[in-house]
Amino acid sequence: MAHAEGTNGFRNEEPSARDPKRDLTPELANLRRRLEDAVGYLDLEALSARKKELEVDLARPDLWDDPETARRAGSEYGRVSDDIDRLSAISDKLAEASELYQLGIDEGDDGLREDIGKVVAGLSDELHALEMRSLFSGEYDERDVVAEVHAGAGGTDAQDWAEMLLRMYLRWAERREFEVELDEVTPGQEAGILSATVIIKGRYAYGLLSAEKGVHRLVRMSPFDAQKRRQTSFASFDAVPFLDELSDEIEIDDKELRIDTYRSSGAGGQHVNVTDSAVRITHLPTGLVVSCQNERSQHQNKARAMQVLIAKLAQLQRDQRKAEIDALAGPQAGISWGNQIRSYVLAPFQLVKDLRTQYETGNVAAVLDGDLDAFMEAYLYWRRTSEQ
Repeated sequence: MAHAEGTNGFRNEEPSARDPKRDLTPELANLRRRLEDAVGYLDLEALSARKKELEVDLARPDLWDDPETARRAGSEYGRVSDDIDRLSAISDKLAEASELYQLGIDEGDDGLREDIGKVVAGLSDELHALEMRSLFSGEYDERDVVAEVHAGAGGTDAQDWAEMLLRMYLRWAERREFEVELDEVTPGQEAGILSATVIIKGRYAYGLLSAEKGVHRLVRMSPFDAQKRRQTSFASFDAVPFLDELSDEIEIDDKELRIDTYRSSGAGGQHVNVTDSAVRITHLPTGLVVSCQNERSQHQNKARAMQVLIAKLAQLQRDQRKAEIDALAGPQAGISWGNQIRSYVLAPFQLVKDLRTQYETGNVAAVLDGDLDAFMEAYLYWRRTSEQ
């Protein structure tokens, strides 16, 4: 099994906090170095200056004349304040821990030194969470995300696998206390789902879930095969940044749209409100299709579907620009479109392995229950190394 080491971007294994005699001096020095690095890559000086600017903006009496601008300013203020407060809290805890550790040495108090060992381990975890932020360099990494799951090859097993994937990402979002809006689910013919669209809202939602884009392969004993033979099935996951405001970079002519209304399928009743107001929008020039059936009215469903369409069109434009640049640069090594990125094996053994980073675990049940952070982290470090 692949394990994490600090030089590869993973958190280091801390010595056991149960040993009250161990010398914590190197660990405290390492924490101070990591804190200084965090102050640098998060640019504390710029954050403090930006916080003051936002405080002035938020105090303007006419701010709420433009609710969208006010909302964005409030959201940015929350993010900036959170970064500053985290750095300040870690700095205070580290200073206190250093003082108490020295006091424990001077007084020969092993109990106090043991307590400081536990504090050191906690501070290392807090710094690790901050260090992860240095990996998010994309323009939209902090944004919310529109995520889609689609069943692929494998018949009913693939449709069941698509529903398992959807649940996995919903459980992951729940673990992070992200807000989830399940906009559309198309049920499978016998079991599972053909597709689903979900909006996940939380800081770095897109940056994290961009690590999951691609084809996911499942190997298991099929519950739909009377002879219980082993079956391989595929499902795909896609993610694009979701912008609450309509993007200025996208202009859509109403003549380019075909808008259909329909009734939500009863088979998806556990996921959606069953109404007559579901909306499907087809963008004729590109063939992109989006649906929404979770809002209370046809108007709301259409508005949300348009937001999703614009997000997908904006991503399409970005992909096309990147393809043009890549073509000028010549062939690039990497993973081609449509190849599987990860295998989930339930039989004859238990293993989940990412084929890009080689990170793997035998705890398949935990992964399918949303324990994905280690895979995302491994990918983000792998991506940064690949881009250097």
